[in-house]
Amino acid sequence: MNVRGVTLYKIKLPLKQPFVTAIHTVSERKLLIVAVEFSDGWIGWGECSAFDMPWYTEETTQTCQYALETYLIPELLGHGDFDHPREIHTAMKRFKGHHMAKSSIETAVWDGYAKSVQKSLFEVLGSSRKSIEVGTAIGMQTNIDALLNRIEEALETGYKRIKLKVKPNQDLDMLSAVRSRFPNAPLMVDANSSYHLSDLERLKEMDAFNLMMIEQPLGSEDFVEHSKLQQALTTPICLDESITSFGTAQTAVALNSARIIAIKHSRVGGHTEAIRIHDFCKMNGIDVWAGGMIETGIGKAHNIALASLDGFVYPGDIASSSKYWHQDIIKPEIEVKNGQIALSDAPGIGYEVDLSTLERYSEEIKRF
Repeated sequence: MNVRGVTLYKIKLPLKQPFVTAIHTVSERKLLIVAVEFSDGWIGWGECSAFDMPWYTEETTQTCQYALETYLIPELLGHGDFDHPREIHTAMKRFKGHHMAKSSIETAVWDGYAKSVQKSLFEVLGSSRKSIEVGTAIGMQTNIDALLNRIEEALETGYKRIKLKVKPNQDLDMLSAVRSRFPNAPLMVDANSSYHLSDLERLKEMDAFNLMMIEQPLGSEDFVEHSKLQQALTTPICLDESITSFGTAQTAVALNSARIIAIKHSRVGGHTEAIRIHDFCKMNGIDVWAGGMIETGIGKAHNIALASLDGFVYPGDIASSSKYWHQDIIKPEIEVKNGQIALSDAPGIGYEVDLSTLERYSEEIKRF
């Protein structure tokens, strides 16, 4: 394979409604879409899902655009012939960090590679599933009635797992009300690092609510603290923001910092590293699931393919396109039916990019 050119789209998409977490409210998504054109005519698509502020990771849309334009796209264009996307992953390792920027290129190369061999992306990643179960995340609401209504809507849609956002003083009373209304619903909570180990007694009270997991209660670098917390809790801890590479996954397992890991290909630098973490966790008895980043259909399609690997035992955060967007940039849009998404047998990511819609939402288009 050989790359002939790259097109970088900087887009802005308004959400249907704000998504509120413990530390930030997202009202619109500024994203980078990467199209990699190969000499044989195939085009692979990737998405840089960094946020426009460094509240989730150090990377932002702006820093990723700089890294892509200055280092990563020139590296790809100058790489020459290659046989497999893993070679691109290896080539980009000489640049430290910038995992989300790297993922947007690496996943686009995986898409183009799958198209060139006329196979679906999930097949070339190593899966044979025909569908995946999915869950959904519900942001913080203005009042408990609004939250209960959103949960009811999600359960009626068939989502197999409901994730609720929590933070200190917006947790125990809320969970009590939710469990009173939905005693058997498959619930988990996500704290986005809003607690400290000094909140141990408060976190221990969450054991009473029969949660599937508590996602990222402490800071992203708090592996030792998470280990202490996990020893004190019955509920499994899931690490999300902490897992930025294979090395951090090794650290989490070695220290018993969590029983579950959320893998996001965008946060770890692409599919190659995500698969490596998946395989390592499977060998060490750590359950994994695929997290979401409020992506467009391009990013979601990559998530769907990754989440089809057999080590992903919990439903991923992969909602229907219509949950977030008035109009997605792919055709057909992603649809959840009875809590499942069917995997497309079409080559690559399995969806066609709607170029007219992509260009309409683009603030800037650059070709390299």
